[in-house]
This record gives sequence, C-alpha cells and structure tokens, in this order.
Amino acid sequence: MFFKKLAEDTGTNARAGILYTDHGEIETPIFMPVGTVGSVKGIYHRDLKNDIDARIILGNTYHLYLRPGLQILKQAGGLHKFISWDRPMLTDSGGFQVFSLAENRKLTEEGCTFRSHIDGSKHIFTPENNVDTQRIIGADIIMALDECTPGDATHDYARKSLSLTKKWLERGIRHFDETEGLYGYRQHFFPIVQGCIYPDLRREAAEHAASFEREGYAIGGLSVGEPTEKMYEMIEVVHPILPEDKPRYLMGVGTPANILEGISRGIDMFDCVMPTRNGRNGMLFTWDGIINIRNRKWADDFSPIDIKGRSFVDKTYTKAYLRHMFIAGEMLAAQIASEHNTAFYLDLVREARKHIYAGDFSSWKNETVKRLETRL
Repeated sequence: MFFKKLAEDTGTNARAGILYTDHGEIETPIFMPVGTVGSVKGIYHRDLKNDIDARIILGNTYHLYLRPGLQILKQAGGLHKFISWDRPMLTDSGGFQVFSLAENRKLTEEGCTFRSHIDGSKHIFTPENNVDTQRIIGADIIMALDECTPGDATHDYARKSLSLTKKWLERGIRHFDETEGLYGYRQHFFPIVQGCIYPDLRREAAEHAASFEREGYAIGGLSVGEPTEKMYEMIEVVHPILPEDKPRYLMGVGTPANILEGISRGIDMFDCVMPTRNGRNGMLFTWDGIINIRNRKWADDFSPIDIKGRSFVDKTYTKAYLRHMFIAGEMLAAQIASEHNTAFYLDLVREARKHIYAGDFSSWKNETVKRLETRL
C-alpha cells in the first residue's frame, strides 16, 4: 500500500493519511520544501531534519539534468546519496521550467526541444527519456512530462495542449512500467492533470489520468496567473473524479491560506518556493500574519520572530535582531528567515492534521485563514 487514509473532516473534503515509501513514511497533508538543484536554499540538511522535520523534499529534473548532470548523479548512486538525504524525495519532470523558456523551446509530438539557460546548448525531453532521467536522479515519486499552460491561455490552446499532454502521459506510463529503478528501491509515477481554467478540459484530463490507476495524481497548471478562485474551482472540478484512495498533489501552491483552502478541497501534498524565496526578501509568515521584517517598526521589537513558533530560530532570535541582519546585508538574515518560513509551513500542515483528526478542521481553518492573511 502506498497511501492509507486515516481520517476525514465532516465539514469539508479534508483528509489525513500516510504515504509509505522505501525511504520512510510521510503523514499527510504535507508540505514539501523545494530543493530545486539538490538544496533547500539557505537551510542545512541537519536543520531540515532535526529542527524543521521535513519528511520529504523536492528536486527538479530540468535543473539537475543540466547541472550537475546525469553522469555525476549516476556515479554518486542517485540524488539521495549525492546530497546526503535519507528521507523521501519527489522530482518534478521539469515541464514547468522548460515551458517557461518560451523563446528557447519547441514542442512537437515527439517531445520538447529546448536550449539550456546556462550555456545555450540544445536538448530534448521526450516522455521516455524524461522517465529515464528521473530514474537516474532516483526520487521516490516522479512526475509525468506535461505542458504547463499559462493561466490566461485560450480554450483552443488549452485543448491542443491537453491533447499533447495526454499522449505524452500514455507514453511515459508505458516506458515507466517497462523499466526499473537503478538503486534498489521503488519509485512511484504520478500523472499530472492539466486543462487550464476550463472545467470541461479539467474533467477530461482527470478522467484520462484516473484511468491508469497510478499510485497518486498531481494537479498542475494552477497558480500560474489565474484568479485564486479559479484555482479553487478547478480543484473542486477534479475532486470527485480522482480516486479517493490515492493522494492528490497540488503543484507549486502556494500561500499559507492557499494550502489550507487546498486541504479543505481534498489535497494531500503541496510544494512551493515561497517560504525560502519570500524569506530571502524579508517576508515572514507567522501565526499572527505576514511581516515585512525590513520595516522600521520592528527595529526595537525584542520579541521572538513568531511567539507561537516552535523552530530553533523562533526560540533564538528576535524581530529586532533579524531586521538588523537584513538592513546590514548579512547573509545570515536570509538563512534565518528561510528556516523560519519553512518551519512555519511544516507546522501549518501539522496543525491541519491535528484538527482533521479532532473533527474541527472546518472552523479552525476559517478562523486561521483570516489571521494568516493579516499584514502586520
């Protein structure tokens, strides 16, 4: 068994469960810190494990394929060994990164030809070699190659894009099932449900993906420019179609409020660069709301970064000190803020799990979302 559902909230579609992988168990709902090139920016692996207690992190196929490259990763015995991480990992296929290179890529039924953002060299991802690449990287959960359509795509463009994604999915699944992992543990393959903001296309994509009876399903192409309410609507469209006994992964989302709203709509897994990216720029997510730590008002505030926070940095550093570090241009500022935000996101999903088990998730979520969106 890959996923076991253990509890459901009576007022929403929220549920709690466990993902079983050969590198460890993952309680859901879960937030997965993004380690694009093999590191969660600014955070030691020691702190990811011992303080933040991240159960799973991400790597990105596009970036790892280009640098350090497949030869190095294979020689190292896979990404786990290369970066000294013994817990589960997930890799995105790199589709989002490739398709964001609008002027440097070309799509055909065969695959996607693109030029490296590093040196301009030419490469191609096909559904088959993308599986092979993720086999070499060695993540526990790997994604299908897809096209991520922009949030403002026309229905005609989104329909053609979905047709291509469906063909690629069929080829990717076939190749995955005909090959084996390289390092002696199981890998799991997730289709990605696309369809932009169009309910008919989302339903078509979800039905097609569900027909393959995979271990889990991702929902992609959201939080890419469409209104937030449209994102929630698309989750609600695919919810009754995707198998209830399999995990759902909402890719690249999002704010703390987005995550709680996603959980209430049946999502089990999330990832986003926001904790570290926004942290490096001085934005802190706390249980009382959002802080711009560069503001003058924090200069003589000697309270903890987050009074309700449970991480090492929350217990150790004050708002005044962290502001001083940012104003002084110290790299430690970005590290502290990134660790705080990542720890907060993990605490957020832990609290959500507790309230799902307790049976009061709906009321807790409604009250918490209002507080989390407050600008302090």
